[in-house]
Amino acid sequence: MRIATWNINSISVRLPRLLAWLGSSGTDVLCLQELKCGAEAFPAAALRESGYEAAVYGTGRWNGVAVLSRVGLEEVVTGLPGGPDFEGSQEPRAVTATCGGVRVCSVYVPNGREVGHPHFTYKLQWLRALREAVAGDAAGTRPFAVLGDFNVAPEDSDVWDISLFDGATHVTDEERAELAELRGTGLSDIVPRPLKYDRPFTYWDYRQLGFPKNRGMRIDLVYGNSSFGKAVQDAYVDREERKGKGASDHAPVVVDLDL
Repeated sequence: MRIATWNINSISVRLPRLLAWLGSSGTDVLCLQELKCGAEAFPAAALRESGYEAAVYGTGRWNGVAVLSRVGLEEVVTGLPGGPDFEGSQEPRAVTATCGGVRVCSVYVPNGREVGHPHFTYKLQWLRALREAVAGDAAGTRPFAVLGDFNVAPEDSDVWDISLFDGATHVTDEERAELAELRGTGLSDIVPRPLKYDRPFTYWDYRQLGFPKNRGMRIDLVYGNSSFGKAVQDAYVDREERKGKGASDHAPVVVDLDL
């Protein structure tokens, strides 16, 4: 089974690229983030024609997550149970489903904006709620993974120049501590493994030639439990999909499982 995660940065804008990538990549299950559309505007029909069912959680212009599957879609849970509100409402940042015997949770962790901002506090609260929500599946025997845009670089080597991030979000001790607590539920970082690139970044800013200069960050992660990890045969970042006109600013992260 091939499972992937991709911050699509607007599924409406990038639908042709998405359909082409699904057709060429052989992906069975795809976790999407930053749909930027409500469920009523989600292109379910086009994806169905390509052989994919969809579990979607989106409410409007921002955020939004989905799980696409061509190997079954069951036990769908939209939202983050016990998750915090931001400015009085739940944001669409998590959706969970079972696909071909593998349980996946697609997450779009809040950005945090800047240290000290209420959104940063919300980010930490959201990560704590995520840990509590997935603890049972993480400790279970069924293959399970949390995949998505975590908006946190786990290590200094996961950003192109750590000296430029002093005092910024994505690399703070507080955020990394929450990731460590999440891994403590029984999850491990599936990527990096031996990869083509020394720095398997997953995100590059559109500005200042970020991608051509490889000024990136590894913030799109796959955290799997023991059963998931034992089944992994390969894992890679599809940098090719970040190239060209109309690309997302994130690249897909792909994991191959032998179940």
